[in-house]
Amino acid sequence: MCDGARRAGLESHGIEWDANAVATRLANRLATTHGDVREFGPSDFPKATVLAGGPPCQTFSVSGSGSGRRQLEIVLAAIDDMAGGVPIDWTRFDDDRTSLVLEPLRWALDAHCAGRAYAAIVLEQVPSVLPVWDAYATVLRGLGYSVATGVLKTEQYGLPQTRRRAVLIARLNGVAKLPEPTHRPYRKGVPQGGGDQSLLPWAAMDNAIDQHAGREYEVVSNYGTGGDPKNRGRRTNRQPAFAVTGKASRNRVVAPDGTELTRFTPASIGLLQGFPEGWTWAGDDLSQQIGNACPPPLAEALFRSAT
Repeated sequence: MCDGARRAGLESHGIEWDANAVATRLANRLATTHGDVREFGPSDFPKATVLAGGPPCQTFSVSGSGSGRRQLEIVLAAIDDMAGGVPIDWTRFDDDRTSLVLEPLRWALDAHCAGRAYAAIVLEQVPSVLPVWDAYATVLRGLGYSVATGVLKTEQYGLPQTRRRAVLIARLNGVAKLPEPTHRPYRKGVPQGGGDQSLLPWAAMDNAIDQHAGREYEVVSNYGTGGDPKNRGRRTNRQPAFAVTGKASRNRVVAPDGTELTRFTPASIGLLQGFPEGWTWAGDDLSQQIGNACPPPLAEALFRSAT
């Protein structure tokens, strides 16, 4: 989320466990601590006034293991325990990545107890995490925050892909509000120029990348729709991309005559995720880095709304 913070005029410092993501962050001059977020706390960053986070999504995502969704009740019970000062039995979680969704609350509670409560909190995750953010909201309101939660569509913030994200914005002073959309929602069958004329048109893949400039093509998703791997989604270059995931490089690109075109490069996938031209991707596993990132245009909108 740090590039979005930078776009919003905020100085940021991120904690990142993955060495590849650290290499990319440093290559783009983003202040970074390489380590496990569980080994740090608010006292390590005493000047910070905004807390932001996007915990790992793999156990909550519909394309992931699903263990986080299956353990949702355990996560919600843990939130109640944390609010009441009850120690958490971390062994109850099948996957460490699921328990990391509780880390932002730990930081918020620790900062509040230390008398240095964050002025604002910004969180984002896949839609299935919305119940977790709603439970957070109850706890944070008890600490004096105004809180707004919901699911946002990324194409409504200028992103050339359809991606839904569960978000939380909390403010210690003032009223928390989700950012107002700037672009129209994408609806199949509705032309780019159709819909609410008070909003900008949604962006198509062609509006963002020129890897196959001047050619018509269709992107065939790596994922099957309706749970059927044989029923893969298809979008043309005149439509937004599907949600960019860590496997986006596997998406096929096909010309109208069936000719297989070059698959999207990491640079093109990064543009679909909202990163700027000239962004440096470093390390390995680039598709996973890009797919795991919070789209910078959405992050910028969240930070501007929160601060």
